[in-house]
Amino acid sequence: MTDRPHLRIIALANQKGGVGKTTTAINLATALATKRKVLLIDMDPQGNASTGLGVPRQDRGAGSYALLTGEKPLHDLLRPTKIPNLTLLPADPELAGAEIELVGLENRERRLRDALEAQAEALAGTEIILIDCPPSLGLLTLNALVASHSVLVPLQTEFFALEGVSQITRTVERVRRGLNPALELEGIVLTMFDKRNNLSELVAADVRAFFGDKVYSTIIPRNVRISEAPSHGLPVILYDHRSAGAQAYVSLAAELLKRERKARKSAA
Repeated sequence: MTDRPHLRIIALANQKGGVGKTTTAINLATALATKRKVLLIDMDPQGNASTGLGVPRQDRGAGSYALLTGEKPLHDLLRPTKIPNLTLLPADPELAGAEIELVGLENRERRLRDALEAQAEALAGTEIILIDCPPSLGLLTLNALVASHSVLVPLQTEFFALEGVSQITRTVERVRRGLNPALELEGIVLTMFDKRNNLSELVAADVRAFFGDKVYSTIIPRNVRISEAPSHGLPVILYDHRSAGAQAYVSLAAELLKRERKARKSAA
């Protein structure tokens, strides 16, 4: 793990799919890039974070798979985006086979961390790295958790939500014990919130009762603009910055930075 104080690495993970994880990665990265220099690493073989930032599958070339296997150095793999201060390490098509291929490699759980540390010059000036993980606990997610300082868990406000979050918190604890003692739970972000639905309110209350201030105050609503934006290769913040979804992600970024400042003051 890098100890440089100005670089924070956050994995976005939830072993349950369809919770708004990639949408949160794209839009949080975009909002943070107005204040910080940000790198988004797409570690999901589906590559939706890459597509959502305007890099379609046929244009991706080498990316996170090439970094994990050591085929290419990091500075050759980073891609600029339409958003100033936001760089992308895309998911290359070969990433789908990485779970199997990584099994035979040395230090298989530490490949991402070792690559980021060994090639730190390519990250010069980068202040925040967000890693979009696959919706499963395999070697790709494990590499992300070992490389990260903390985990941000997007959580859909629906019936099975608590089951999903209990899985990821157990995973964080196992990784902390065995591979990355510094790993923390950054927080939980409630997504796809429907204020017309009593269940959304009940789930939000349950999660807050269980996890307390680890749950972010900002709630991401169900919003048609959030759903439309990826088909245009744009974050919702660029697609329709006045929409409720865009404003929620701006608020989420502000809350994350505020929490970071508070944590630094406490540590000082």
